Amino acid sequence: MIIKIDHVGVAVKSLENIKQIMSLIFGLKPDFEEIVTDQQVKVVGFRVGESTIEFLEPTSHDSPISKFLEKRGEGLHHLALGVDNIKDTLSKIKANNIKLIDEEPRKGAEGKLIAFVHPKSLNGILLELSQESSEPID
Repeated sequence: MIIKIDHVGVAVKSLENIKQIMSLIFGLKPDFEEIVTDQQVKVVGFRVGESTIEFLEPTSHDSPISKFLEKRGEGLHHLALGVDNIKDTLSKIKANNIKLIDEEPRKGAEGKLIAFVHPKSLNGILLELSQESSEPID
């Protein structure tokens, strides 16, 4: 069911600062940069081994990342687990009465299928499920 830690999401105010720091200190260049319009976020990803560190900058003042930054400041936003079948995983979670933010997968960064588990169900941890996908999501 769980394949790997897919990525760690970090909320930041400026992606440009992070790109400079990651380059100067660690010699890393972004592996991808994109805007996920429906989540109102710019994403820059740096691969480290088989996982990624994703830095998230809001694109609007009412985006979830913007609200997170206002409430908690910059820092760890979520942990994402790579799963082999996101729909089966969501079914198992629902069957165990664990609260979900997303009951159906949606499109995330890098064209992956994603869904979030509510942090109230996981001791305050926002958990993202992520599945590689070649299928388009509406």
